[in-house]
Amino acid sequence: MAQKKRVVLAFSGGLDTSVILKWLQTELDYEVVCFTADLGQGEELQAARDKALLLGIKPEHIFIEDLTEEFVKDYVFPMFRCNTVYEGQYLLGTSIARPLISKRLIEIADIVGAETISHGATGKGNDQVRFELAAYSLNPDIKIVAPWRQWDLNSRTKLIDFAEKHQIPIAASKVGEPPFSVDSNLLHTSSEGLILEDPADEAPEYVYQRTNNPETAPDKPDYIKIDFKDGDPIKIDDKDYSPAKLLQKLNDFGRLHGIGRLDLVENRFVGMKSRGVYETPGGTILLRAHRAIESLTLDSGSAHLKDDIMPRYAELIYNGLWFTPERDLLQTLIDKSQHAVEGTVKLKLYKGNVAVVSRSSLKSLYSKRLVTFEDDEGYYNQSDAEGFIKLKALRLRELARRDK
Repeated sequence: MAQKKRVVLAFSGGLDTSVILKWLQTELDYEVVCFTADLGQGEELQAARDKALLLGIKPEHIFIEDLTEEFVKDYVFPMFRCNTVYEGQYLLGTSIARPLISKRLIEIADIVGAETISHGATGKGNDQVRFELAAYSLNPDIKIVAPWRQWDLNSRTKLIDFAEKHQIPIAASKVGEPPFSVDSNLLHTSSEGLILEDPADEAPEYVYQRTNNPETAPDKPDYIKIDFKDGDPIKIDDKDYSPAKLLQKLNDFGRLHGIGRLDLVENRFVGMKSRGVYETPGGTILLRAHRAIESLTLDSGSAHLKDDIMPRYAELIYNGLWFTPERDLLQTLIDKSQHAVEGTVKLKLYKGNVAVVSRSSLKSLYSKRLVTFEDDEGYYNQSDAEGFIKLKALRLRELARRDK
């Protein structure tokens, strides 16, 4: 008897991926291998294992892995070295998680001898692009099944009907229309769809799950210190943390003080605009702190060059192009700039705001002797500025003479 074709499915245990699992089995005759990643989303993953077993998956074909430290160390921190924001605001919490999931899908496919992977991203969103571009970059011969582009289960009612027909357990919260869709990991939570689809309507307070309302946050601020080495945070208040534990600690501070909320209409890769409500508490704190330590330790040419390339780097991540030569080239430049980015930043956290109150570094380029308003004893000759100004002004003066 010929062995069934195998497919590795990115499986959460929720309604959508449970239906996909059964659909792959019944409609395409696949033997399904399940992969569930713990990226710090705060969910109990034993439920995903139990659901997979209930749906007939062999125990040896269930891969549930804690990738939180790898996620922060190898994806989140490298991105933050560039102070990366998409369209000026979005900290890319969903985008940066997709390459790691694709990488493990490809690795597991190789382990179990599968030629195909599958995911639950819809045909309208960015995630299908991110999953698949990353997968093809790592294995050009991989086959991909994207159910939302192939099946006719194009409504929640049809999904639930399919689940009931195939005796897939449905959580009570999934019966009827949920108010919005949520994606989360240790870096952020994103909410979109349904009650959030009209950008003219304010998001209800219950949408925010990771942060307190800034208006009701504590009336007393917290002051924290973050130490950096080679551009990455390594300590909070003089205590060492692993990358994931450090980000979690910053999340805790951000949650308490209502930091990191964003309501954004963004431009999707597939061509449409979408409205998302994002919470990135620890990331918002980290971004402010990293820019503060760079302000002391990066020279102006390096800092401005990084600012120039940042939008391009952010767009690569947003569009799913992490495993590409161009991202590697930019990452090399970014990482090279960080060798002297070390020191301590002190922050004040208060009612949704992150304020830098001090920064210090043994590799600081800041010179009090240069900027003093008192006598610098000849350290800087102010008359030197005249020649520089005359050179810069030469073309401007000639233009003014011609056009007056």
